[in-house]
Amino acid sequence: MDLASLTLLVDIIDAGNLSQAARNLKMTRANVSYHLKQLEKSVGVQLVRRTTRRVEPTEVGLRLYAHGRSIQNEMLAARETITTLGQGLQGRVGLSVPSGYGQMVMSDWLIEFKRQYPGIVLDVLFENRADNLRDEVDISIRVMPEPPPNLVARELGNVRYLACASREFAQQHGLPSTLEQLRNTPLITSGVVGQQLRLRAYRGDEHEEVTLAPTLISEHFPFLRLGILAGLGVGLVPDYVVMDAIESGALLTTLDDYRLSIFGTRLYLLYMPNRHQTRAVRTCIEFLLRKAGAKPDGLDPASVQLDTGLGDDGAPLARFAVNE
Repeated sequence: MDLASLTLLVDIIDAGNLSQAARNLKMTRANVSYHLKQLEKSVGVQLVRRTTRRVEPTEVGLRLYAHGRSIQNEMLAARETITTLGQGLQGRVGLSVPSGYGQMVMSDWLIEFKRQYPGIVLDVLFENRADNLRDEVDISIRVMPEPPPNLVARELGNVRYLACASREFAQQHGLPSTLEQLRNTPLITSGVVGQQLRLRAYRGDEHEEVTLAPTLISEHFPFLRLGILAGLGVGLVPDYVVMDAIESGALLTTLDDYRLSIFGTRLYLLYMPNRHQTRAVRTCIEFLLRKAGAKPDGLDPASVQLDTGLGDDGAPLARFAVNE
């Protein structure tokens, strides 16, 4: 077994199939398949199970993957040490943030980060998509009910949704006082493409869920804010989108005795447990935790285990795609 073949196994398992691994490595699929077969021949056991669309590691393949990932990370760390010797903090950070929270809260944070660390290339994606921890994304910020078990997750805080409308709309149409009345109210909110909008409402020990049909939908929250202020309907948006307008009296709230949720009520910072983190990425994670008021140091026990990339049996944790 040689080092190149072992790290190739890591690339294949991370990619999920031979074709994607070949594209990532700029090799032919046949070449990748040949080296994998040679590695399996040298160890005498099957390392991955091949299907028409994916490769799944066997138990031995998972254990070799853990060793290969550790070696890859050490090599990357050594290369970073050499290339940054005697220089200021440099590197690249790929960051995926929700369109609304990213636009209206995190933008100022990221500008501040860039001013503090001018040598770091900050590549920011404002998006709401499931596969937000792709190869070019190191850190993902997402709103969800619970974090995925196979990712390192740091909680940044709670997200509170509000039902609100302009004074003009309230005077002309009134405000809904029950969840059922929302069905017949023009609604302004974000949504998930191809899915019905489900609003979850919590009051004490009660939990209700209602399916809604908004009249104005967008991932661009400043646009939704304008629509609410213009009196086009009742907005269902996070509090940070409209809080200043509520405090000024421009917008009125309703259904205040409910805790409302569309995508979830918690905000998490997520990253892959097995991927090497450069100094730039680690610095960005600590910066974002501080800005959100979370504790930068001292991961909880669950996160510490996730960060090692190994489960209780010593096998690496699998890659996970996050749903919005």
